[in-house]
Amino acid sequence: MEIIVWIGAALSAIGMCGIIYSIVVVARAKRANLPDEELRERIAKVLPINLGSLFISMIGLMAVVVGVMLG
Repeated sequence: MEIIVWIGAALSAIGMCGIIYSIVVVARAKRANLPDEELRERIAKVLPINLGSLFISMIGLMAVVVGVMLG
């Protein structure tokens, strides 16, 4: 069951990288002083990456918990 914990930790780390990427992209867009419509467009492009990263992190954390409980 140790392998499940390590796989879950890797998935969580990948998800965190995606979340950090999303934060950086949105922060850069806000600092660029873009018009409201263009800012919304850029944020809308990053939203699926953010949600996917949150999902991957959630799956990874669930795998860690399952691995700990079974091991």
